[in-house]
Amino acid sequence: MRFSKKTLSAAIACVAAASISFSASATTILKLSHNQDRNHPVHKSMHYMADKVKEYTHGEVKIRIYPNGQLGTQRESMELLQNGALDIAKSNASELESFEPAYGAFNIPYIFHDRNHFYQVLTGKVGADILAASKGKGFIGLTYYDGGARSFYAQKRIEAPADLKGMKIRVQPSPTAVNMIKLMGGSPTPLAYGELYTALQQGVVDGAENNETALTNSRHGEVAKYFSLDEHTMIPDVLVISEKSWDKLTAEQQVAVRKAAQESMLYHKDLWTKMIAEAREKAKSAMGVSFVSVEKQPFIDAVKPIHDEALNNQAIAQYVKEIDALASN
Repeated sequence: MRFSKKTLSAAIACVAAASISFSASATTILKLSHNQDRNHPVHKSMHYMADKVKEYTHGEVKIRIYPNGQLGTQRESMELLQNGALDIAKSNASELESFEPAYGAFNIPYIFHDRNHFYQVLTGKVGADILAASKGKGFIGLTYYDGGARSFYAQKRIEAPADLKGMKIRVQPSPTAVNMIKLMGGSPTPLAYGELYTALQQGVVDGAENNETALTNSRHGEVAKYFSLDEHTMIPDVLVISEKSWDKLTAEQQVAVRKAAQESMLYHKDLWTKMIAEAREKAKSAMGVSFVSVEKQPFIDAVKPIHDEALNNQAIAQYVKEIDALASN
């Protein structure tokens, strides 16, 4: 069901009467919107954070979570958040790039060498700098959540860029993702995620790219029997807060909220690891999906122009250099 922005704003206003509401005991309620269901690790990690915020602020700040896109899509939530009509929202680096260019550094194929490098960046200075980069634009970042490594899946094995020639590959509506597929030799096809199962089934697209949970949670393993582990991107989800909401918190409350958010990222890391292992096993045993190991270097070589271009992009060049330096340490 789709909502107009006017309807969404009105609905959110009715939910809590104000972006941050105060009861007689001065309790601050922060509304948090995300698009996953209650069983997803993201929701569980946010619930963990909410419990920690309540604990660290002695009940002065509470987070009320609205899952399943109840308060709008990720993009709609971001727009509402910038306007101060919503307090906290979960987005991802791909969508956030259009709101804050710094997040584009995370969208570069193969910028992360492995999962250890990924977490070294997210928990270090460069990760913190990117979270803070949007200050003055209506929101700031609180923490990251692992969204897994994205790989190709289709009805045939994809073991090298040459295998993508002539294939229509569904991508997110991201300029970087579109360019990546073109450089690898495929035909990028932006498509709403909800339409992808039918598109794969009917041959509207020949393949897609995502993490392993797409095979099971969205049942794509029923219509795509080969998952090629090229792991071209690791794009984190990002939890952001409205600057208007942030500025209404005391300094002590801000410290508590940020501490709880950072701890929830590491809590989420363990949940995600378990979820990916379960998704792989289910896809193999119950859906007959074959997991294909690939030599990554040909893929890395194919998309090198994207990395070179990023190093000449003033908005993200310094972040890219710092991420590269961490990989070589």
